[in-house]
Amino acid sequence: MRQGTNRHSWRTPLAVAATLVVAGVGVAGVRLAAAAADTVVLAATAGCGKAPGLNSGTHTIQSGGQNRSFILRVPANYNSNNQYRLIFAFHWRGGTMNDVASGGTSGSAWSYYGMQEQSNNSAILVAPQGNGNGWANPGGQDITFVDDMIRRIDDALCVDTTQRFALGFSYGGGMSYALACARATVFRAVAVYSGAQLSGCSGGTQPIAYFGLHGITDNVLNISQGRALRDTFVRNNGCAAQSPREPSQGSGQHVTTLYSCRAGYPVQWAAYDSGHGPGPVDGCSGCEDGVRTWTKAEVWRFFAQFQGTGPTPDPTTPPPNPNGNRLRNEGSGRCLDVSGASSANGAQTQIWDCHTNPNQQFTQNGQTLRVMGKCLDVPANAAAGTRVQIWDCNGGVNQQWNLSNGTITNAQTGLCLDVNGAGTANGSAVIVWNCHGGTNQRWARA
Repeated sequence: MRQGTNRHSWRTPLAVAATLVVAGVGVAGVRLAAAAADTVVLAATAGCGKAPGLNSGTHTIQSGGQNRSFILRVPANYNSNNQYRLIFAFHWRGGTMNDVASGGTSGSAWSYYGMQEQSNNSAILVAPQGNGNGWANPGGQDITFVDDMIRRIDDALCVDTTQRFALGFSYGGGMSYALACARATVFRAVAVYSGAQLSGCSGGTQPIAYFGLHGITDNVLNISQGRALRDTFVRNNGCAAQSPREPSQGSGQHVTTLYSCRAGYPVQWAAYDSGHGPGPVDGCSGCEDGVRTWTKAEVWRFFAQFQGTGPTPDPTTPPPNPNGNRLRNEGSGRCLDVSGASSANGAQTQIWDCHTNPNQQFTQNGQTLRVMGKCLDVPANAAAGTRVQIWDCNGGVNQQWNLSNGTITNAQTGLCLDVNGAGTANGSAVIVWNCHGGTNQRWARA
């Protein structure tokens, strides 16, 4: 959004982006998830088990004495007995709900900031229309509009009330942040692209999962404004203080950092070498492309980590993803990492602040865990206390791992992947040790 004007610097639908932010009071008539992650109530809406009362397309409702509109996308083969995620995607200043829903020049690959593609027909998607093509939220009227949309959709469709999300770019990011402040018990997580406090922040003291993304050369909303939004939830979510690494100008790269926070309320931050836009492309400084951007996959992964009423997969089993997944240690909040980003045989593993570089991206192939073309390995017949390393994949049982209920066990030794001495500092060694179920032996997808 260009402050102080009625025009946005991004006129194409590509500038849609993602902003999820929530907090505050509940929506009348809706069962809400409890604030604590370990007391979440799984709740079906009134629309479950009956014929759908809304179809895909444009809808108009009364809200605050005004006619307000939104575009809805209901999954193909919708089943009223399934509880679906509900994702709100807010346009930027000067943009429209049509820009968000269509994906603009990038088409369906960028619809709803890429959530249509990434969700693979598993979510109900909403693109609301802001008054004057913005989200000024005077007197909280746009928050009320969201409340009214939720009430209408919950009554008509089957929604998992613990699986509501919001995202948006620029002004849409500001609106998502306003939701994080005012409706933290209504939404599970938010993602904010290139945002700032533009739509207010009523409340703003409760925890909610938060993912902020911002370009380091943004000359419309400086990255310092995005950092300020992030830090609100670093505090609210009980995260350990840190200074996330950010890429250098001209690198054409992005760096994602996962904070160590209260269980169930992660904070993630992605800084990228680009300006004011939601679809940056690695290796192409200043480029925007909704087809090629990495942001949509990272945002979807952030949302999808939260499990609702559907089947809950083993959290340590990486989903099919050619780019791999980080494995985050529960005790330290840091990720499994190959020391020095070395791909040499015998390079040892450790824990380190979570980022998106290749030395933390593990893919599962059968019972092997692969990183940078090598396999996670312990020497044959290793004893408890042996350092875990990487090595050329050879099919040996010492390179096979069993992932179950949060633990990762070596198939040959029966020993568990363990952070030595329950260490929490960067560089703490990762070893195999007798399995005991402690948090230093528990790992989750991140």
